[in-house]
Amino acid sequence: MAGYLNKYGLISWFSQTVVKFVGGLGLSWQLSFGILVLLYFYSHYFFASGAAHIGAMFTAFLSVASALGTPPYLGAMVLAFLSNLMGGLTHYGIGSAPVFYGANYVPLAQWWGYGFLISIVNIIIWLGVGGVWWKFIGLW
Repeated sequence: MAGYLNKYGLISWFSQTVVKFVGGLGLSWQLSFGILVLLYFYSHYFFASGAAHIGAMFTAFLSVASALGTPPYLGAMVLAFLSNLMGGLTHYGIGSAPVFYGANYVPLAQWWGYGFLISIVNIIIWLGVGGVWWKFIGLW
């Protein structure tokens, strides 16, 4: 899927659109990167596979982040961490999720609701607390 999205120009179009939109806001790189992070993370709702999402969007979003002034190492690390964390958003977001959903452990509405709430906690911990720590130890 990622190959065809790229082949038919969707990824480059999307990247350019995001650069124009976020770059046109005139925000600092930190705020711009925050918007990109949220777009990257929550766009996972539209992908049936983590691998497809990462393959289609990771490089594009990293390019956009770098173009907007985000330190490249920080951008790559944050997107990599989020690529793992986004699997819990939906009942189809990661390989093991359909097994749990299919066994009726958690109803669909609860899964999506809890997934969203936990995603907020994850983002606060990983980017808030983690971001301060990464700055302290010199990662960016």
